[in-house]
Amino acid sequence: MTRKQLIFLVVLLVLVGGILWKVQQGRDAARSSGDSGSGKLLLGADFPLNDVAEIDIKHETNELALVKKSEQDIWRVKQRDEYPANFSNISDFLVKLKELKIVQVEEIGPSQLARLELAGPGQGSNSAVVLELKDKTGKAIRTLWLGKKHSRKMSQQQAMQFGGEGFPDGRYVMLPSDAKNALLVTDPMTQVEPKPADWLNKDFFKVERPRTISLAFPEATNSWKISRDTEAGDWKLVDAKPDEKLDSTKASNVYNPFGQPGMDDVVPKSAKPEDYGLDKPTVLTVETFDDFVYTIKIGKKNGESYPISMAFTANLPKERPPAKDEKPEDKALADKAWTERQKQLEEKLKQTKTYEGWTFLVTGWNVDVFLKVRGDLLAAKVEAPKAEATPPVGTPTPVPDLNPPK
Repeated sequence: MTRKQLIFLVVLLVLVGGILWKVQQGRDAARSSGDSGSGKLLLGADFPLNDVAEIDIKHETNELALVKKSEQDIWRVKQRDEYPANFSNISDFLVKLKELKIVQVEEIGPSQLARLELAGPGQGSNSAVVLELKDKTGKAIRTLWLGKKHSRKMSQQQAMQFGGEGFPDGRYVMLPSDAKNALLVTDPMTQVEPKPADWLNKDFFKVERPRTISLAFPEATNSWKISRDTEAGDWKLVDAKPDEKLDSTKASNVYNPFGQPGMDDVVPKSAKPEDYGLDKPTVLTVETFDDFVYTIKIGKKNGESYPISMAFTANLPKERPPAKDEKPEDKALADKAWTERQKQLEEKLKQTKTYEGWTFLVTGWNVDVFLKVRGDLLAAKVEAPKAEATPPVGTPTPVPDLNPPK
């Protein structure tokens, strides 16, 4: 082999080696793409959590906006006429989002977006849920596309017991600025849905210590009213007719209406009363031993819920009536306890009044238990046994024939 041939061979080997090295580098990069970015914070270390003043969630034609207009203002649900949102849920979500880390990066092409439910908005059921975090000026701080939930496979026994194919333990997300990579995080973020009812503050009023309860139906003959003189006393039917008696067993479910009501949703204020049967409502009125009066209008059942609207009043006494034979040494303690109780009642009235002017959907069973017509509360009528007819005086008693004809 000549010197010239040797040099040519060496150059050729260097060129081939360089090409092979380049190819291998590409393969290594592709192989390691599932780990690049792993362990990094999804929203970055500089995510300004305290600057978030609006959370927008969109999917297909559904939208949700949670807004806070100022530092002092509370979070509100825009699609429910800015009814208060659940602050705890929003706060927990934002903190969790700030700490969320990437566990895997998967390089994907446009044709694979639908498979991971990361297709662009308006592309059907496989389109991503768009989550946008904004500041008080409406400027976007971070935008995320949320796709398919990742599931941890179950054993055959678990699948038989719980059904389904696995437990959701993560979710694929995408940053619009990096549309080539699907990022897997370890939280399925199941609460990120554009469903206003899920984000409402579900704290609600509660009726306590009822003294009189009346239910007025559109058809007056179905209406009724019951009352008791003391909290330990028996309930009685007011204005009972001679043949009417309250059945304590049948009426037991009506003794504490809305003692623990469950609020499902808020009806938009644009809705018409007749759409929910509130133009001809059944009216519940409860007077309590604390001098509260609850007037609650109940419409027609809507799915599993009842629409209701409310008004509240209270005639709280200005002074404590002294107890009989009250001793001077007992008066100071009694006055203090009474004053503290009045403050609690005044605060309760203030809080309860915030529910006026709204129409709510409340859990059906809370209403079904006491929505009884008058006849449902009455004891069955017992008819007196009919007396046998007595023959007139002097009527001979028939003698049996001892020799009947054959």
